[in-house]
Amino acid sequence: MYRTYGPGPSLWESLLPEPALRMPAELVRVDALLDDPVFFEPFRPFFHPVAGRPSTPIETYLRLMFLKYRYKLGFESLCREVADSVSWSRFCRIPLGGRVPDASTLKKLTTRCGETAVAALNHALLAKAAQAKVLRTDKVRGDTTVVPADVAYPTDSGLMARGVARMVALVAVLHGLGLASRTTMRDRGRSLRRRAHDIGAWLRRRSDEAKEEAKAITGEMATIAELSLAEARHVATNARRGIAKAGDRASGKARATLAELELTIARLERVVDQTKLRLAGTMPEGSTRLVSLHDPDARPIAKGRLGRPVEFGYLAQVLDNADGVVLDHRVMVGNPPDGPLLAPAIARIKALAGRAPRAVTADRGYGEAKVQVALEELGVKVVAIVRKGRPGAARQQVQRRRSFVKLIKWRTGCEARVACMKRDFGWSRSLMDGIDGTRTWCGWGVLVHNSVKISGLLDAKDQPPAPTPPRPSSPRPGAAKAPPRTDPPRRLPLSA
Repeated sequence: MYRTYGPGPSLWESLLPEPALRMPAELVRVDALLDDPVFFEPFRPFFHPVAGRPSTPIETYLRLMFLKYRYKLGFESLCREVADSVSWSRFCRIPLGGRVPDASTLKKLTTRCGETAVAALNHALLAKAAQAKVLRTDKVRGDTTVVPADVAYPTDSGLMARGVARMVALVAVLHGLGLASRTTMRDRGRSLRRRAHDIGAWLRRRSDEAKEEAKAITGEMATIAELSLAEARHVATNARRGIAKAGDRASGKARATLAELELTIARLERVVDQTKLRLAGTMPEGSTRLVSLHDPDARPIAKGRLGRPVEFGYLAQVLDNADGVVLDHRVMVGNPPDGPLLAPAIARIKALAGRAPRAVTADRGYGEAKVQVALEELGVKVVAIVRKGRPGAARQQVQRRRSFVKLIKWRTGCEARVACMKRDFGWSRSLMDGIDGTRTWCGWGVLVHNSVKISGLLDAKDQPPAPTPPRPSSPRPGAAKAPPRTDPPRRLPLSA
């Protein structure tokens, strides 16, 4: 059952002294910002209005998620800290002595609502800021970055070893449930781990002979993985027959375990196929290459960084304004080119604010003539993007103008915005799997970041302007000047 507000403060809070109930200034501002009922509407489609058990109050859930992403806490540690802090409990609208929602409940709510609710929350927050006239869209800068997935450095040998070990564990669970008990599967995990260790030993020699030997061992591992796949398919087929024979008596655990086994088989088959393709001398395409068994949407992305030439995750685009508010963000699978991403983002900002930005700037990755034409068609007056390649004489004159150079220098602040999102708001690694999970994770980070920024702008707008100090009056023309000061000479002390 959908529930927006909690029970309210308890009687015990009136007995505590005021310093014990005091909240930090930032939480006070954000608390006033999130009081708007517009932030409750994105969650309404995910709950029945009257039937079912009462849900966690949405006002409490919103504030708990703010604390989680603002202070980089896990769900378990978040619940412990809120239960231990009076000010955090007040911020989350949990009465003194009340029960903090369980960590598993928060996880299920986050997964259930997903990216749809988070995207609607971000749109509502920006619309509220635009209505309050604190959202500046005169200048916009954009950049792309990689949001790494929660995966280790992937190798074909490591993926095959982990995939076979996972299949063996799932088959053991099915056998324990009485399904396909007479269909055996050999545990080849030890053989794969030994060969993976041998690959590491050979590659440390850094010679052509060592590379060829590592390829040969990888081929052996692919053959072993195929044998395990054949046995796992037989187990899955017989387990499927057992579940069909049991009908409604089959447990949910048995159905879920079989579904996970079939999914692992399909993903391991992709790993074996791309391993054989690489051993044949053809490098698999990065847009389709599987780099994780639990996060199949993650892709290898090369951004040209010296320390990390290739990262594994998702490409994200960020656009912010002069106040540091993130006006638009998108998370995508693979590594699409930067140029075609800018015009749709500016169109979304135009629809939000009611007018197109006056000036747009970005790095050289967006430097194409068709990008500038698309932006000018949207109503952008100034486009400051350095073109790719060697510019002509006319383009050099444009790029040397003072206004153009000033915008390009201002654009570098977007690098700091991306670094801030990675350092303080969870973009350094997505802890939710898949493209939907990563979009949800990054969307909450943007929501918390913008809540801090916009609440500060609203508070500054409500404050009265500071009085300007009076300027010193200049002497009137023709007025007599004061005589120069003539102080008597200072006497030096006599030496002893």
